[in-house]
Amino acid sequence: MKDILEQKVYYSDTDSYGVVWHGAYLRWLEMGRVEFCENLGLNLIDLQNQDIVLPVTNLNIKYKSSAKLEDKILIETELTELKSYSVTFKQIIKSKETGKTYVEADVIVVAINNDGKLYRKLPEILSKKFEEVLKCPALV
Repeated sequence: MKDILEQKVYYSDTDSYGVVWHGAYLRWLEMGRVEFCENLGLNLIDLQNQDIVLPVTNLNIKYKSSAKLEDKILIETELTELKSYSVTFKQIIKSKETGKTYVEADVIVVAINNDGKLYRKLPEILSKKFEEVLKCPALV
């Protein structure tokens, strides 16, 4: 399953030359992962109320080109790997108009409790949903 989120580049996302600031991509990657989880029925506030938080533990990002002010971008998010204690997302940010890739990222997330203690095994509510995703064919 691939989730696609559309976003417009705003002035606050750019530097004085109208080029997207590198940190803005991280915010968009986060938005993509949140929407991916929401579309699976995993609301992050509900999870936190169940003593589950999902911090990023590893981020490998490749900046390929720069988005510009008022570009329309697509944030593609898919689940690529599920381990007993972590999940890996593959994310691509690209131009809606041209398909040009701006950023490619692999993001690893773990589950911790509200006190910061690592779950050695993903809570069942997460593992079941993520297993379902990996079993179904890619959808756009």
